Amino acid sequence: MTRILIPKETGSDEARVAATPETVQKLTGRGLAVAVEQGAGEASWFADDDYTGAGAEIAPPGAGWDAEIVCKVGPLTAEETRRLGSGSVVVGLLDPYSHPDTVRALAAAGVTALPMEFIPRITRAQSMDALSSQASVAGYKAVLVAAARLGRYLPLLMTAAGTIRPAKVVVMGAGVAGLQAVATAKRLGAVVEVSDIRPEVKEQVASLGARFIDLPEMESGSGEGGYAKEMGEEFLRRQREILTQRVAAADVVVTTAQVPGKRAPRLLTREMVEAMHAGSVIVDLAAPQGGNCELTRAGEEVVHGGVIVLGPRNLPATVSHDASSLYARNVLELLGELLDDGGRPVVDREGEVVGAMLLTHEGQVVHPGVAAALAQKEG
Repeated sequence: MTRILIPKETGSDEARVAATPETVQKLTGRGLAVAVEQGAGEASWFADDDYTGAGAEIAPPGAGWDAEIVCKVGPLTAEETRRLGSGSVVVGLLDPYSHPDTVRALAAAGVTALPMEFIPRITRAQSMDALSSQASVAGYKAVLVAAARLGRYLPLLMTAAGTIRPAKVVVMGAGVAGLQAVATAKRLGAVVEVSDIRPEVKEQVASLGARFIDLPEMESGSGEGGYAKEMGEEFLRRQREILTQRVAAADVVVTTAQVPGKRAPRLLTREMVEAMHAGSVIVDLAAPQGGNCELTRAGEEVVHGGVIVLGPRNLPATVSHDASSLYARNVLELLGELLDDGGRPVVDREGEVVGAMLLTHEGQVVHPGVAAALAQKEG
């Protein structure tokens, strides 16, 4: 019988869990043995009793790492990496580009690592797309964080004491996070403008009631798999010129632009921030990748010339119950792809999903992008 461990996350800002009682019940219903580390779901409001009621056993702290499959949320710690056995499979948002030593250790230990970040953006893998599910949560929460920090209303208000004009929100990046930020800001009554280097998202922006900011007529910024690609400095310079006026008039700016495996593109310069009015708020969702704003500091609040710059590290974890529910379903769908009819993990290196996301396997780093990045660091 294949054993699956759901450990308690150890990151200081991580409140999510990789399985919920709902997904555990479906796993145990397939004849799989699921162990959930004691207290793993507490921060997401899933009690140990809920898991045992779904058919799981509760493992003592630090136990159960001899399981064939370990499902996590955040990156592995050095101690967790040492606990994994040769031939085991680990699934999670492993952030391999930022943790090269962990990648090498996983390969040396003979662990098969499947980062959820590498789920291919194809139709049949949409239900497994953890980046999208968590980005949607982040985009929603970014607007709420901005609204809570902003010293004014977002909607138009007409009162006996006078009229309050609606706040102006600029969203940079119309991916999943950006579109959810747009939808949330519109629901709260703000006037919303959107900037993106991919012209094909203009229709989606308009469908949400926002205005698309037209950028220079240059090459498309569409990359592989629906991601934005890294653009040249000339394009970024001209983009900044166009955006400077829009940003200066904004009450809230939400930036979401990220390129997988790369430093986040710089969209907001110090000068652009200094042109904004005091009391306005920037929420930089790219903070963990270096930030879209020149003044962003990951995990900190910076006040510059009266402008509040927020660099949250992990907004999905602040909506832990629903973020966990979505992520756990992503993991469940991936396990359905990984396990054969007998419930045993089968790694198909040529598979459309598992093969595309494979990081380490049989003692090697097999993901081309990560392997190249490691070789560059060693060179």
